[in-house]
Amino acid sequence: MRRIVILAATAATLSGSAWASEEGVRGIKDGELRLDVITPGAFEQMPEAAPPRFVLLDDGRFFVGGSSAVASGQLDGKEHKKLRKMIDSILKRKDLTANIELGPGETQYRLSFRKGEPITATGDPESAPYGAARDVARLVLTLLEFDHITLAPIEPQQLLLIVHQGELRGGCRPWTLPVPPLDALPAPRLVNAGDVIGWPRGSTPASVCAKGKRYIVGLRPLLPVESR
Repeated sequence: MRRIVILAATAATLSGSAWASEEGVRGIKDGELRLDVITPGAFEQMPEAAPPRFVLLDDGRFFVGGSSAVASGQLDGKEHKKLRKMIDSILKRKDLTANIELGPGETQYRLSFRKGEPITATGDPESAPYGAARDVARLVLTLLEFDHITLAPIEPQQLLLIVHQGELRGGCRPWTLPVPPLDALPAPRLVNAGDVIGWPRGSTPASVCAKGKRYIVGLRPLLPVESR
């Protein structure tokens, strides 16, 4: 039940962090593995504002992200070794490529590794045919369905403010954010959680008005091990 409560919003859209996936595990201290899930064309969503879907650290700590919520847990040595073995067996495959077709569908599963090149797998992992595609699909499904006795929600203390000029359907709220819109347009800006209380977080953005212009605003929760 704990996992369902934390990640219920994810099941509908499988949104992930497109912007952050380009960094892989480089921006995560002691990061070993990262999964981001991208659903192209998600209606009125900002996928790059969602936290990573799954992050594994080299000490066995892990994070699971929903469309906005984040939980963390700790693997024991045996569990960590089992997951590492699955990762290593994929990276050693001679038929592994950077882009893999799993089956029908446009959802992208972006796997980033500290050791090894990133992989983008597209389609339905349940339909993966054979070889490397099947092994990658097995890892993706394992991470998507990940549950653990230690899993518990955490409250990120910092967020990335992401701003695009544009508008969503309906009205807009006034700009009360701590960073002016023109400062956040060129690149995401770091903000403290206490300064954005009441604002939506994750892949569901807000429509905001400021000085006669309209903006689409997202706030991506940062993991405590992400360096900014």
